[in-house]
Amino acid sequence: MQRGELKRTLDSGHWILGAATKHQVSTIKQRRALGRLGFALYEVLLGVAIFAVGVLALGRAVENCMNASMLNAEEDVVRQILSNRMAEIQAARGAPDPATETKINSGYGMVKLLQKSAPAELTEPNNTQLNGINLVTLTAQWQRGGVSQSKQIQFYVYRPP
Repeated sequence: MQRGELKRTLDSGHWILGAATKHQVSTIKQRRALGRLGFALYEVLLGVAIFAVGVLALGRAVENCMNASMLNAEEDVVRQILSNRMAEIQAARGAPDPATETKINSGYGMVKLLQKSAPAELTEPNNTQLNGINLVTLTAQWQRGGVSQSKQIQFYVYRPP
């Protein structure tokens, strides 16, 4: 066999260049086996890219959860302000004030609390006027991200005439 000629080995069935010893044939087999077992650089980069996209998506989801939690806490504070003011009005003696405005620092910014009260003018089915019942409207107004927000409750207060 001439130098540079192709020769097919009996044990592997692969073509090799020139006269190869049995040791060289086994070394070639080992290299090919290792090449099939390892990862190529592009496979590793693809895996890292997929992992990075997953981490970014997870980070965005955590950010959204934190924002929702903060908004929920802010609305809980506003509900508590409205609830406290309603309890004060119900526990106070005499008729509620016709209109008041109060500013309260909630920890998330200033909340403007508007109170309006008017006689309810309710009547019985037989057209009897019910006196001493006032309809109280409490409105909380605040800013969130430059956008005006509000929450309102209405309730009746009875004060005998």
